[in-house]
Amino acid sequence: MNSTPRIRRTAVALAAAAVLPFSLAACSDSGSDSAAPAAEKSAGKPAADGAEGQDQAGAMAEPFGPACASVPEDGAGSFSGMAQDPVATAASNNPALSTLVSAVTKAGLVDTLNNAQDITVFAPTNDAFAKIPKADLDKVLNDKDALTNILTYHVVGERLTPEQLAKGSFPTLQKGTVTTAGSGETYKVNDASTVVCGNVRTANANVYIVDTVLMPK
Repeated sequence: MNSTPRIRRTAVALAAAAVLPFSLAACSDSGSDSAAPAAEKSAGKPAADGAEGQDQAGAMAEPFGPACASVPEDGAGSFSGMAQDPVATAASNNPALSTLVSAVTKAGLVDTLNNAQDITVFAPTNDAFAKIPKADLDKVLNDKDALTNILTYHVVGERLTPEQLAKGSFPTLQKGTVTTAGSGETYKVNDASTVVCGNVRTANANVYIVDTVLMPK
């Protein structure tokens, strides 16, 4: 009769010993779960910083200059719309470049510009063409060779970034050379023409809209 209580006590002790490791393991798992979100947050922080850095880099690459304010916010003539089209087509959707587009058409350069890969176009505004005496402008517009010579002088065979314009010299399709200088959002071409809306992207070109027609040297 006295052995029964001892057997029961022994069984209880064994059961407790068996349960204890599982209890400790459960506590350990619980602590591990609570730490996981903190670890994930910590690991995710650099990614967030990286995304912010990319956003800032994207903002720095946006078009700049006083004339950019007149570009429509949406539609084919907007910056996003122009980015979808090759350069001659994109220019045709910008009313401020209608004289240039007419000249490109007269010279038969629409397909040449649209089919070119990775070029830069210094695009004179209507006001830039208006600086040329009407008689002289009309003469040039009706002389295909002279017109082609002038227009191809405005085209460089690579996409130029604003940083490259800081102090640059670039061969043109006309076989001449254009020089650039400036910083920030202020750049000049050939010391005479000012970039009024720069870093405009089209499907195949970077465009810098300028306030004076460039004449081959």
